Amino acid sequence: MNQSNTRNFCIIAHIDHGKSTLADRMLELTGTVEMRAMQAQLLDSMDLEREKGITIKLQPVKMKWKDHTLNLIDTPGHVDFSYEVSRSLAACEGAVLVVDASQGIQAQTLANVYLAIEAGLEIIPVLNKIDLPAADPERVAHEVSNLLGCDPDTILRVSGKTGEGVEKVLDHIISDIPAPQGHADQPLRALIFDSIYDQHRGVILFVRIVDGVIKRQTELKLMATRADGLAVEVGTFAPKQTPAPEIQTGQIGYIVTNLKDISEARVGDTVTVSGKDHAVTALAGYRQVKPFVFAGFFPSSGEQYPDLKDALEKLKLNDAALLYEPESSSVLGFGYRVGFLGLLHLEIIKERLEREYGLDMVVTSPSTDYIITESDGTERTIRSAAELPEPSRIDHIREPWIKGEVVVPGDYVGGVIQLINRIRGEHKNLSYLDEQLALIQFEAPLSNVLTDFYDSLKSITSGYGSFNYELGEYRRENLVRLDILVGGELIDSLSLVIHKDEAYRAGKEIVDKLKEIIPKQSFEVTLQAAIGGKIIAREDVRALRKDVTAKLYGGDVTRKNKLLDKQKKGKKRMKRIGKVDIPAEAFMVLVSKNA
Repeated sequence: MNQSNTRNFCIIAHIDHGKSTLADRMLELTGTVEMRAMQAQLLDSMDLEREKGITIKLQPVKMKWKDHTLNLIDTPGHVDFSYEVSRSLAACEGAVLVVDASQGIQAQTLANVYLAIEAGLEIIPVLNKIDLPAADPERVAHEVSNLLGCDPDTILRVSGKTGEGVEKVLDHIISDIPAPQGHADQPLRALIFDSIYDQHRGVILFVRIVDGVIKRQTELKLMATRADGLAVEVGTFAPKQTPAPEIQTGQIGYIVTNLKDISEARVGDTVTVSGKDHAVTALAGYRQVKPFVFAGFFPSSGEQYPDLKDALEKLKLNDAALLYEPESSSVLGFGYRVGFLGLLHLEIIKERLEREYGLDMVVTSPSTDYIITESDGTERTIRSAAELPEPSRIDHIREPWIKGEVVVPGDYVGGVIQLINRIRGEHKNLSYLDEQLALIQFEAPLSNVLTDFYDSLKSITSGYGSFNYELGEYRRENLVRLDILVGGELIDSLSLVIHKDEAYRAGKEIVDKLKEIIPKQSFEVTLQAAIGGKIIAREDVRALRKDVTAKLYGGDVTRKNKLLDKQKKGKKRMKRIGKVDIPAEAFMVLVSKNA
């Protein structure tokens, strides 16, 4: 196939601006999927994607339009999955930027535009949902024009729902996006932009062929991991995996390998042939992503620990942003400290482990990482409060701050700035994208953004505010370890690192919430929040009271008092030796503390 007739592109947008619906209309128009097999959000193949109405994993598909081959990669819109977007961009020459004609430019729209410009892609702006009563294409076209520096009249107006204008989008993809510039006569070089583990077929690589051609039964070498393998099957996405004799230069496809160790297939690695005809220079690959949200994952039964390890290994292949290491807890036993790109990322991984691998788990409240400088000048990174050394050994602690952007209608600017101040943030800049839409730039500690910032933003702005952020610098702050004691016993999985000025409020909120969650025992349970040896907040869970006098019928009152005193002494003894039953939801108390 001639490279000049190939176009590789992705669709990028803010969450819920209609990327997947637009992709559906493209699949219909190009005849890629028969109408009887068509369903909404066809490329969202995971149950979680269909239930939540969001795209989580990038998904490639090959289409035919006017003698051209169009390779589309549908991408996620949520900030937690921006790494999936960056990987898609590296495999393409162009991007279709979708903007909701009623909502206009949002925070993730800006972030994705910056990623596309940085990758050097040709951007085709498209206004979607023009069929909505609230649509205002002229205003939104002006916003997009200011952002990209293009003529508002050249911006395409479409409806992914009705199909209006989608043919023009396909025509512009052919006319505006450049063809790939690979060399078919040079040794094979293929970029791995995603990979999955199939329990029947093993490791499957999603690749963009930059140079050369790959055929079935080709012996392979992965240049970064030095692993050797065999191309058991090659093919393209139409939209399901469809075997083909070969994948040619400039094309996007998949390779089913005979690799046994899933760690050998890293996203961003370069695939070449094994032997003397191999490529010498690897492709640029991807910047290593760094998770900055951590939570403990513990199996409810110790027997499931090996299953949890196996499941995380398989998810790691499919999700390059996932990081994990072993962790143990005095209450929860053995598990893993798992790193994520945000709370939605955490929620998705938890649900996938439960659904796809049948695991029953306890997940602790999320935290971030901190850099500790000890008294002797030694620096180390910790990912949970349990790793903190004794206070006498700590010189200072640095915590991560984010650089955030909020896009919001002008009427809500005051409320958003108050919210930023409330989370110990610093408002940096206020600008206007047009007469109605404001862009607020700020910096704030990541730990305070993790809990309920997004929900509070949506509440304050009546759902109109959108939020995007990236990790900034680590700053020295007055941080302390806040411990939670249940029945006098320190529960290390509930400890957290927090700013000293916020410790009392957080401690009070946590013990209040735990009082609601922990069921009554046969004895009174004391809940305490402490810094070092100092108790700063306390609540008590009252004991269950059995009516020991129920069988008494009349008689002297001393008989009744004697039974009650005996019960009181028994409860005191049980309080000393009794074990408190702590339910799993108690370990996520920080996420729901304002619920």
